[in-house]
Formats: sequence, C-alpha cells, structure tokens
Amino acid sequence: MFRPLSVFWGWRFSRAKRRNRFISFISVASILGIAIGVSALILGLSAMNGFERELENRILSVIPHGQLVSAKQPVTNWQPIAQRLESESGIVAVAPFVPLEGLLSRGDKLKAVRIQGVDPALEAQVSNLAPYLGGASLSVLKPGERGLILGKTIADQLGLTVGDKVSLLLPAPGGDGFASPKRHSFTLQAVLNLGGQLDSVLGYTDIQDAQQLLGLDDAVTGFHVRVDDVLAADKITMYAAMGMPVAFYVSSWMESQGNIYHDIQLVRTLMIVVLLLVMAVASFNIVSTLVMAVNEKKGDIAILKTMGAGPWQIRGAFVVQGMLNGITGVLLGGLVGLLLATRLSELVASVEKITGHRFLNPDIYFIDFIPTEFHWADLWLVTGSALTLIFIATIYPAWRAGKLLPRQLLGEA
Repeated sequence: MFRPLSVFWGWRFSRAKRRNRFISFISVASILGIAIGVSALILGLSAMNGFERELENRILSVIPHGQLVSAKQPVTNWQPIAQRLESESGIVAVAPFVPLEGLLSRGDKLKAVRIQGVDPALEAQVSNLAPYLGGASLSVLKPGERGLILGKTIADQLGLTVGDKVSLLLPAPGGDGFASPKRHSFTLQAVLNLGGQLDSVLGYTDIQDAQQLLGLDDAVTGFHVRVDDVLAADKITMYAAMGMPVAFYVSSWMESQGNIYHDIQLVRTLMIVVLLLVMAVASFNIVSTLVMAVNEKKGDIAILKTMGAGPWQIRGAFVVQGMLNGITGVLLGGLVGLLLATRLSELVASVEKITGHRFLNPDIYFIDFIPTEFHWADLWLVTGSALTLIFIATIYPAWRAGKLLPRQLLGEA
C-alpha cells in the first residue's frame, strides 16, 4: 500500500512515547482547546440559526410585514384600494384593520391595550395566528358578538380564561377629553400563546364590531400587508403606497422588530470572531508543541537526513504530526458540538427547571426559550476554518525542522 514517507514519519512521531512529559501536556491542552472552540462555535451558530427561525416562523408569520395607515380620514370604499395594493409587485396579501385603543377592565385590574379590528378571512392570509390559538382560529370572531382574542400575558394579568367577560373602556366618540369613557362588554374567545413579548401587546376583534364602536360605518383605518421578501418589506410597502389615491403613513416589521434581526446578526458576527480567536490561540499551542518536538527529535532528524531524507520530507513529517493533533481536536469538538446543538433547547430547559431561573424573560424577549437549529454547512465551515488555522500553525516549526543540518544536529548530540 502506498504510504508517503512524510505521512509515515509524522504518524510515528505522534505515536512515539515522549521523554518530556511537558510536551505531552501542551499537546493535550492544544487538542482540548481546539475541541472546546469548535464545539462552542457550532453550538453558538446553531442557537443563532434557531433565533432566526423563530423570528421568521413565529414572529414574522404573525405580525404583518407592512402596515399602511390613512394619513387623514378613515378610508371609505376601501375594497378597490385593497385590490390595487394586492396587485402591486411583491405584495402577497392585504387585509383592512381598525384599531381600538383603550383599557381592558376586569374587577380591579386594568390593562392598556391596542386591539386590532380585523376581517378574520382576510387577516388569516396576512397573519398565521392559527398555530398559536390552542386549536382555535380567527374565525371565532363573529360580527356582532364582540369576541376578543388576547395574548396570553394580557389574559393572565387580567385573570381571564376563554369564555370570560371583560370590559373595554374607550373614549367617548366626539368627546372633549373630559367626558367619561364608554364601557363595552366583550367575550374572550381564544388566547394567543406565542411564548414571548408579543403576548403582552396583541389583541384582535372583528372589524365590524370595531367600526360600530368608532362610528366608522364601512370605513377602515388602514391595511396590513404581507410581502414575498421580508427583508425588503419596507421598500415594497413604500413603493406600493406611492401609487395609491389615499395618503398613507407607511411602516414595516423592521421598525417594530428589526432590532431583533440586527441584534441576531451582530451577535453572530461577534461570536464568530471571538471564537475563531479562541481557536486560533488553541491552534497556535501546536506551535509550542512542535517546536519542542523538533528539539526532542533532533537525533532522529539527523539520522533521517544522513539516510537521504530531503528538507521537504522532514517538514511534511512535522506538518502531519501537528495536523494529527489538530484533527483529533476538531473531530472531538465537532462531535460534541453536534450532540449539544441538537439537544440545546432540552438541556437549557432542564437547567432552568433545576435552578428555577429563566434565561429569557418573555416580558422582554420575543421568545421564552433558547432555540436551536443545526446546519451541516456550519459544521463544515467551522471545521474547515479550524483545520486551516492548524495548518498555518504547523508551518513555522516544520520549516525550521527542514532547515536543520545533520552536522549541526550531530554536533549538538
């Protein structure tokens, strides 16, 4: 079987029993450092992938990608405008809405809310709420029944369960600011459980009930839109609004949730840089290992050179020796990172249960758990980067070994 001499010598050097135990210690330390760096980077990237997935599948599937609010009066005869918006490039669906801003009251408990009056059929095309309504859907909102869908945090704060009555206090129509608010009775039809900050702000009712309470007849306040490219939602919505016969204030999810997306990207970048530096430090421990190994193997190098071994064969042998240590660390780190990344959510949940401490507060963060999503591309990227750093680390000591002359080595011996 073909086996290059450099590979064979490097293999023998790495397996030979060392006279200096300190070299063995440095070698093990470098392997463990590389393994920790690789596993930590895989774990971190998997967590960032999980946050991106939850942002896209949980948050951006529920909130509208864009919103157009009439700049002046409510929009009457809104159906042609909605059809025109939906025909614009990049817009997938359009739904009208009428907001209700007031106080929910139950007993001595009050909660300021902004409830969206929506058309259940049209809103379902813009916001995918069904998976988070506990088996219900927006269709539970019926005109004239004054039903409500509230976020779980709001329902918990008011002590509400499905079927309970709750009062909505709204300013008196046309009041001068000193008139007593009007109390309107609603029934909780479903609870929205996203498991994050949105549970404390989202609420829905039927659009006809909202129109009746505000005296709008068939007029609407604005439109929710869904686009085909969420990262370009602001541009798509702005271009669509420019051609409309009504002036709109335009906003997108980037204004309300965009900081989350940018934070995820920033953390990902910083984490990659920091952990690559950690791996670089661990990799360059191989330099110390190989330098000491060269000094220990001077007699062997002299014998090999007197037998006809060339400088590049000697250099190749020490590159192989260093790479074998590095590959061991990379394989160990990759395996540990893979196992932890696929079980990260369960592990964190177990730690939270044992310690009684929640890592993500749902009142602050958009989710209340640590998500994870392992990508094989991340594994190849991390291991490839680590192996590149390890190879670079082997060049100097291997080059130095190749330049040694037999007479110098034998003279020192």
